[in-house]
Amino acid sequence: MIHRIQRMIRNESGATAIEYCLLATLIGFVIVAGAGSLGTALGARFEALGTAVSSAPTSGAH
Repeated sequence: MIHRIQRMIRNESGATAIEYCLLATLIGFVIVAGAGSLGTALGARFEALGTAVSSAPTSGAH
């Protein structure tokens, strides 16, 4: 029984696949967090632009 447990601990098949999955998951989280921050920043910029455009004086209103 102890021999089987030692052999199972030394067996590294599948370890590389698990490492790649963990790395891909981490990259995915970073992308999602970055997209959220970028979306918030762009939303604020467009809101400021919309406010500036709507408060601009119109031409021909003599």
